[in-house]
Amino acid sequence: MGVQGTMEYLSDLLSTKKKKKKKQVQTVALKIRMDCEGCARKVKHVLFGVKGAKSVEVDLKQQKATVTGYVEPKKVLKAAQSTKKKVELWSYVPYSMVANPYISQAYDKKAPPNMVRKVADTANISETTVDDRYIQIFSDENPNACSIM
Repeated sequence: MGVQGTMEYLSDLLSTKKKKKKKQVQTVALKIRMDCEGCARKVKHVLFGVKGAKSVEVDLKQQKATVTGYVEPKKVLKAAQSTKKKVELWSYVPYSMVANPYISQAYDKKAPPNMVRKVADTANISETTVDDRYIQIFSDENPNACSIM
């Protein structure tokens, strides 16, 4: 770091301007009810109007629209809802990525082929149906515990 780099660092440090946080490039996927090519064009046109959108892809067969760019998911969702179509965030993943794809929370008849809803992994949940009182009855540390021999 030379003299010029040091001067830039000090001037940035002492500047009174508030720096804007740079937005990250995001990809927002939506499930939109589309019936024909006209609907797809309308949705694509509206989503391109969102500030920061760099590319919009519409898949009529899967009823999916994907927006990529410096966008916020809430703004994209609001713009898509302005088309008066049924819209929700894309919540599907390939069924090979879900541990139990046919549990009631994941299975959806309206899902695209080979896709299921994304659900939390139930194997990581540490809830138990056994009450602590029942465990203590047979505990070795409890002096009043039942001892069956």
